[in-house]
Amino acid sequence: MPVILGTDGYRYEVSEGWAKLPPGMEFNADVAAVGVDAHDNVYAFNRGKHPMCVFDRDGNFLRSWGEGTFVRPHGVFMAPDETIWLTDDGDHTVRQCTLDGKVLLTIGVPGKPAPYMSGEPFHRCTHTALSPQADYLYISDGYGNSRVHKYTLDGKRVMSSAGRLCEEGAYSTRRGVSADASHA
Repeated sequence: MPVILGTDGYRYEVSEGWAKLPPGMEFNADVAAVGVDAHDNVYAFNRGKHPMCVFDRDGNFLRSWGEGTFVRPHGVFMAPDETIWLTDDGDHTVRQCTLDGKVLLTIGVPGKPAPYMSGEPFHRCTHTALSPQADYLYISDGYGNSRVHKYTLDGKRVMSSAGRLCEEGAYSTRRGVSADASHA
């Protein structure tokens, strides 16, 4: 009997064994985030020996990258310019990479978290999103800062949100971020 997940119009069937790995390669770690490029290749950002595993739409392994670069993968954002923004909450960084893994930009100091709840970037950043015009990057700095930071695409901070907002209806830990035209 197939396992079906989701609600309403978003329902998905689990496809056991979809990811076809090369002999000797194991894929037994948490997949923290997934992205899909314009060619339907699937990017699985995971916490194993091969942080980014890339598959075609049928699950055939294409390549891996990020070995020795990422500490604790967390978030993926596929940009319209065919780059990928990756958040590493264990390394306290955001990296913009090409689809084959070349690091184009690193925001944050690898291995150096900002002081807990200081408001300074980053203390366990979680995800990214581009503004609708693709001219700003928003970064959720959720676990140790509870902020959202706005950056130019060349890595300059523009502003940061207020700290924890614990009133009714507000979130105290920002784990994700998105941007739409009315709020960018």
